[in-house]
Amino acid sequence: MQQQIFDSLNNFLPETALTITLIATIFADLIIKRKSAIVSVIAIIGLIVTSYFVYAQWTAAPASIFYGMMAVDPYAAFFKFLFILSTFYIILFALSSKEIKDATHKNEHVPLMLSLTLGAFLMASSINLLMMYLSLELASLTSYILAGYTKKDKRSSEAAMKYIIYGAASSGIMIYAISLLYGLTGSVNVFDISRYLAGMEGGSLVITMSILMIMAGIGYKISSVPFHFWTPDVYEGAPIPVTAFLAVTSSAAGFSILIRFFASTFTISLDAVNGNWQLINGVKWVEIIIVLSVASMVVGNFVAVWQTSLKRLLAYSSIAQAGYIMLGLVVANQTGMNAMFIYLIAYLFMNLGAFYIVILISNKLNSDDINDMKGLGYRAPFICVAMTVFMIALAGIPGTVGFIGKFYLFSALVQNGSNTMLWVAFIGLLNSVVSLFFYIKVIKYMFLMRTEEGADSKIQYGFGYYIVVLMLVIPTIAFGIYFYPLIRIAEKSSLLFFIK
Repeated sequence: MQQQIFDSLNNFLPETALTITLIATIFADLIIKRKSAIVSVIAIIGLIVTSYFVYAQWTAAPASIFYGMMAVDPYAAFFKFLFILSTFYIILFALSSKEIKDATHKNEHVPLMLSLTLGAFLMASSINLLMMYLSLELASLTSYILAGYTKKDKRSSEAAMKYIIYGAASSGIMIYAISLLYGLTGSVNVFDISRYLAGMEGGSLVITMSILMIMAGIGYKISSVPFHFWTPDVYEGAPIPVTAFLAVTSSAAGFSILIRFFASTFTISLDAVNGNWQLINGVKWVEIIIVLSVASMVVGNFVAVWQTSLKRLLAYSSIAQAGYIMLGLVVANQTGMNAMFIYLIAYLFMNLGAFYIVILISNKLNSDDINDMKGLGYRAPFICVAMTVFMIALAGIPGTVGFIGKFYLFSALVQNGSNTMLWVAFIGLLNSVVSLFFYIKVIKYMFLMRTEEGADSKIQYGFGYYIVVLMLVIPTIAFGIYFYPLIRIAEKSSLLFFIK
């Protein structure tokens, strides 16, 4: 028993390194007692060290640790790399954000962000329903605090309160669903539940209800319809770096649980038969995901058309993007999972890029309203050209990484060959056309609308800001042209720890 714990700790090094970094930033903040970039530098160094240990897990053989509570596999390592990269960018964003600089707090946002990242790490590795729930709660509790970080801003406090209310409700529904599955199967380990369900004849109303209620907990995390109501208000009220963090890191953490939960619990084997996973008979989870995916795309895209706030527009865009990503799961095969991984990488660069431009614009204009951006393309051409790149990437225009992500998602649906999947692909394509309207609208206001009278002076930014923008623009374009590395990463990372 003692040896097994030591072996588990040896496979827990990324989380250990991240925890040590978290503690180091707290002590650094207590010692410095003022706003300082040193705390952020310590966090970045810790993230680099953590990435070294994550890479070791990415290349290692899959295994379970802590008595089947968590898995160490390339799948979890992939998501941990995403979390590290997004946290790195968000810390840089916070250094550039006027909202964070003007907050009464000193450097507390850094350990809070690391804490959320730690929760996301645990979510990606969880193969036990209770562990999934506890790690989701760790990430969620930190999210509530970050949403209300600028406490003097009433919108921020309102956002935090709404977030807590929705989070508490979805959390309670999820834990009740877990209790139902435990009462039915006698276990909270996903593989034990899978074996029990495989031995049942036909489906069960309890199982269907449990899936729907667990989706309430995961769906609120990924902002899918109908669990999305908190998203626009929280995204608008929270500081923009926090909004970007929730849109990318928090959502990706939700997807890490979503994929593992369905791929491990409701499949007999991940070995492909006729190109598809062997699903447990009678459990209609694919149909549930199709409905949620289509609803998220339709609601997100059509409501975004009417938004004038960039933050609310990107909030509804994130809801729609969650719908696109779920398309890969409904295919229920490795091709679909690879497509999801490719799109998650694409989503990281183009969505973080869009939010960073919003930070820079908001710093100068003290507004994120599209109407205040008239003629901005002539006042800050570099920034607005970068925003154009991110908008067309989110729309899925060829030549950007967004197009590659959508291409592989829709290709996975078409390759499935069933009429249902063809219709879902068609609906997804129609929604992509609708999304063009509001993404192009942002470009229209920047370059084709006249500047307000008396507001035609040039807007200048420091060299460091341009470097961060390029760090997001270059991958968005480069991976849209040469995407072979994305395919290799996705194929390597789709290897889940699985017990038949």
